[in-house]
Amino acid sequence: MSSLLTVNNLSVQFTSRNSVATAVDDFSLSIAPGECVGLVGESGCGKTTTGLAVMRLLPGTGKIVAGNVVLDGVDLATLSEKEMRSYRGSSIALIPQDPMSSLNPTTKIGRQIGEGLRIHRGASKEEARKRALEVLEMVEMPSPEERLDQYPFELSGGLRQRVIIAMGLVCEPKLLIADEPTTALDVTIQAQILDILDNLRKELGMAMLLITHDMGVIAGRADRVVVMYGGKKAEEGETNELFHSMRHPYTQALLASVPNLENATKHKLASIAGMPPNLTKEIVGCRFAPRCAFATDQCRGSDPPFVADGSHGAACFYPRTGPLAIGAPVATAAAVATTTSKNDLVRVEGLVKEFPIKGGFVRHNVGAVHAVSNVSFSVTEGETFGLVGESGCGKTTIGRMLVGLEPLTGGEVHFDGRLVSAKGQQPSRADRRDRQMMFQDPYSSLDPRMKVGQILGEPLMVQKSGTKAQQRERVTELLLSVGLDRMSADRYPHEFSGGQRQRIGLARALALNPRLIVADEPVSALDVSIQAQILNLMKELQREHRLSYVMVSHDLAVVYYMADTIAVMYLGKIVEIGDAESVFRSPAHPYTRGLLDVVPVPDPAEARRRRGRQVIGELPSAINPPSGCRFRTRCPKAQDVCVNEEPLFQHFSETQQAACHFPMKSPVKLTAKV
Repeated sequence: MSSLLTVNNLSVQFTSRNSVATAVDDFSLSIAPGECVGLVGESGCGKTTTGLAVMRLLPGTGKIVAGNVVLDGVDLATLSEKEMRSYRGSSIALIPQDPMSSLNPTTKIGRQIGEGLRIHRGASKEEARKRALEVLEMVEMPSPEERLDQYPFELSGGLRQRVIIAMGLVCEPKLLIADEPTTALDVTIQAQILDILDNLRKELGMAMLLITHDMGVIAGRADRVVVMYGGKKAEEGETNELFHSMRHPYTQALLASVPNLENATKHKLASIAGMPPNLTKEIVGCRFAPRCAFATDQCRGSDPPFVADGSHGAACFYPRTGPLAIGAPVATAAAVATTTSKNDLVRVEGLVKEFPIKGGFVRHNVGAVHAVSNVSFSVTEGETFGLVGESGCGKTTIGRMLVGLEPLTGGEVHFDGRLVSAKGQQPSRADRRDRQMMFQDPYSSLDPRMKVGQILGEPLMVQKSGTKAQQRERVTELLLSVGLDRMSADRYPHEFSGGQRQRIGLARALALNPRLIVADEPVSALDVSIQAQILNLMKELQREHRLSYVMVSHDLAVVYYMADTIAVMYLGKIVEIGDAESVFRSPAHPYTRGLLDVVPVPDPAEARRRRGRQVIGELPSAINPPSGCRFRTRCPKAQDVCVNEEPLFQHFSETQQAACHFPMKSPVKLTAKV
């Protein structure tokens, strides 16, 4: 099949005051009309730079220094900026990674979508608005006509992503470049967005370059996959063949790093040791050699050529013959806890949190956001308790209440047998030292003006723990325990990678030897290889220090790997709770089943079988939640009783309960309560 886009020997360099970085080096790629090609690799490998180079949207410090980019017979690399504008948005469009930073906050949605049509087709305001409505309907935007007159900040993350897709489609481009289009979205919204893109590609005959680090997303959507490492192409092949018969050790290691619900056991995740190469320095030999278990002197001295056998090729002197074997199972936190203690460390009873909404001339209360509504559970010593659900369900709010960062509207939090939080009762600073938080974004939670040693030493100073010499010794001990060297203490947070900053965040949480750590989406923004390192480290530290974790996440595969007990939350309430194996292998609540059905799996056949499954509709407002069962507005099994009566918890085994009028399996009679 003839190519729509052909990238030949592309090289891109970024120039700074002191160095030149070759971000893309001698890279080639082709995409046929209607084809979806996946571009995968770790952060910094050159994926996004390649997409921006094709669009000619490189920042001022970036420049195409070699190669060409041919779209439908025209070399885009040779066009002037004025000539390129006629192609950008018309023949080729981009879906950027962060929709909020790409949308104008002062301009209404309808005008932003129609702008491209007015520029490229000379459409009138009325024609542009009509077309904007059409493309919003194409991307399955709820209440599309109403959205035309809204601003970006009035929409959720999933709806903003639909707006960005609509903007890209308004002029019916031949090629769509989707750069991490679902990275920050829940699995339910992610599935909806990916299904929309897939359906539109087929309906419009549009080609797509799908850039992502999520191997599960690639497995179910791409026709071919290109793996990048260190700015170069490491492997390329048809999706099914590449996933089952990969040849490059890097591809093999990437796939082994992914937690996979389909064949998951509690084995230690494979991770890629070391860091990607420094692209500002001359690289001799294979770029992956310093991190490769199979590297020889030949690899370290010579750059392997890309050798293709038909449609499948790799740049490796010693190609592999398939996936890595799954490692031996490791002890779970539950197994460790069984040998020590089964006492409840944390007990939560009837937890309620409401955020008041102010309005009127005198700013009085006009309503409330019902973030958490009558939640109860317990966490035993040495256990990992997983809280899963969509954004806005109350997971993070519960985590903040557990560590004393958020006052309670109602209910009680007991820690180690003592009441530590209730309405009108906040724990003291000294009382909170046994409960620490690991935040979702390590960069924004670390003071950029303080060196890492000061950040780690601050809680020791506040709590007056030891002498200054002992505090310095403790800082060094913390750095070593999370896999960083002692010299890291003299560096600032911005000098570290995302994975390293998450290690610093973990070290900060460990500083006062806590007994409970609430980990709020600790690996959501990390590549799979770095994610595996952090998760393995958390388990090792748990066994070493008998830690208890409350793991807050929307990534169900990660939670399954880490957790012993799982609680599934929906709109402020727990709808199912039980041991991890029962909840994930045999869910009782339709919502749990829906979440599991949309988890991306790194297996092309299974991913295609799941395509089209999704939890229908948008999450209702927590200001005015539905009566009866809160999930009924999206539940395929809902009936009249669900409207009028809130379901009670029923037992489905000694360790599994769910609140549903029409569960996925039959309950059993037990007397225990949640």
